[in-house]
Amino acid sequence: MRYNLDSELAPWASMIPDVELSQVVNREITLTPEEEQAFHDKLPHYTPEQPVDISDREIPGPEGAPPVKVRLYRPPAADRPRPALLYLHGGGFVASDLVVFDARCTEIADRVGAVVVSVDYRLSPDTPFPGALEDTYASLRWLHAAAGELGVDPGRIAVGGDSAGGNLSAAVSLLARDRGGPEICFQFLDVPVLDDRMTTRSMRDFVDTPSWNSRNNEAMWRYYLKDGPAPGGPDVSPYAAPMRAGDLTGLPPALVVVCEFDPLRDEGIEYAQRLVQAGVATELVLYPGTFHGASVIAHAEITKKMREDMIFSLRRGMRG
Repeated sequence: MRYNLDSELAPWASMIPDVELSQVVNREITLTPEEEQAFHDKLPHYTPEQPVDISDREIPGPEGAPPVKVRLYRPPAADRPRPALLYLHGGGFVASDLVVFDARCTEIADRVGAVVVSVDYRLSPDTPFPGALEDTYASLRWLHAAAGELGVDPGRIAVGGDSAGGNLSAAVSLLARDRGGPEICFQFLDVPVLDDRMTTRSMRDFVDTPSWNSRNNEAMWRYYLKDGPAPGGPDVSPYAAPMRAGDLTGLPPALVVVCEFDPLRDEGIEYAQRLVQAGVATELVLYPGTFHGASVIAHAEITKKMREDMIFSLRRGMRG
């Protein structure tokens, strides 16, 4: 299918390899050290206007599980406690790491003035659902408990992430509501994965879109739900697929971002609509001519707008 992509994004889209998720999981795609370094050199870079202290640490994991690795991004100390963002990276639940999203987290810490805690959650299929979500919830509990040490206002802690990280952000918002805390002030759902049933128009149509397609989306759900009910079946947990939640009342205000040529587009739109109907203050933004993961192409005007909108909404969502 031909897609009417933004003119600045189209040349880049044609260079994205068509990789099957099974190749990633089975490690059929390997990079030499030189290729890995070249990959990292192509990642977005951000130079902060103020010093941002970046450090790694291990925090307590879920009961019976190993510690969780997190990366802290801390702007200079302020006169009052700062907001904080618990950030969950994308990667289809099977891939990626803290390094890939380093520039985004540094920019948020710098421009929003927030402490950012980026979570290196366990990946499927080695650790299927609910492993990544429980790592996320453990990290949220730790962030609240460590708020005084980190100079964070516990009443201004948000969650956010892209793709699979958007799923974990929505899911941990449901989980925190249902377990009675900790408090979340805002949820940033960037091109989120939300529904294992895969019945939307965009999911049916977009079988060959750049960066992400419905074939890989189907494989992702098989890996993530490996030890549980089959994707699309009647017993999938709403904490795995937030669209299945029957009640969305009482959730934090939300920003939901969708891209025009993304198989996840319509489930993001539907989830935002359901949040609004449940009385949750929600902003929905659809970017024309874009595809899943287009935000990494930093120089395009549309992706600059995406970043500016993200910064504005995070400031607003965590202002207290």
